[in-house]
Amino acid sequence: MRRGRSRPAGTAPAALLLPLVLLLPLTACDRLAAPAEQAAVAGDPAQDADRGRRLPPVVDHVRTDDPVVFLTYDDSAERDPAFAGLIRERRLPVTLFLTDTVAGPAYGDFARLRPFGASLQNHTLDHRTLRGLPYAGQRAEICGQQTKLKSRFGVRAHLFRPPHGTYDTTTLRAAADCGITALVLWRATLDTDGDLTCTRGEPRLHPGDIIAVDPDHPTATNLTARTERLLKTIEQQGLRVGNLEDYV
Repeated sequence: MRRGRSRPAGTAPAALLLPLVLLLPLTACDRLAAPAEQAAVAGDPAQDADRGRRLPPVVDHVRTDDPVVFLTYDDSAERDPAFAGLIRERRLPVTLFLTDTVAGPAYGDFARLRPFGASLQNHTLDHRTLRGLPYAGQRAEICGQQTKLKSRFGVRAHLFRPPHGTYDTTTLRAAADCGITALVLWRATLDTDGDLTCTRGEPRLHPGDIIAVDPDHPTATNLTARTERLLKTIEQQGLRVGNLEDYV
């Protein structure tokens, strides 16, 4: 893993343009949700017994004393045109995990967000559930998207979010072979109603938390409005949005 100002550790997990509506008050992580069952200990690099090497860690939180949290989005953020304006205006260092078959038509829009802080990372070619797939299939999904991102943006992604947040040891092996240095899940999620839900621990945000914003949904509140409300909550708690690539 690349080193930033702090050492990552911890444990392991945008919307159709709709009319802007008022949101209910955000209560940080006011509900607890059980994390998906996984095949490796989150945040701990697994040992590949077959190859005698360490596999990428799975993180949902970064150990840091900096008052930062990290905003991540899975595809579809481009469907709310105002969202791009929010990133540009605030130079918001969001991390966007892209699936080629979903986000591919909007790659040009994503490319224009990079100078303003957006980081473009891997979310597979076709958004297939990886857990249980043979190695060749998982490698094709991950490495194939690595090639797409390199071709379109000139950068090689080093962070990977498995579709639906599910993976197994084969996923870790395939990701490592594709140049991935960390699997990124989440400790908190912003749902379609604009509410924060924690996957574990205290029902509030902590420095180093990774937040996942739910992908688009027909009933979702406007993505930009939800993000702006979340930013206010983050600021009220004395936190700010950090660049995940600086820490992982």
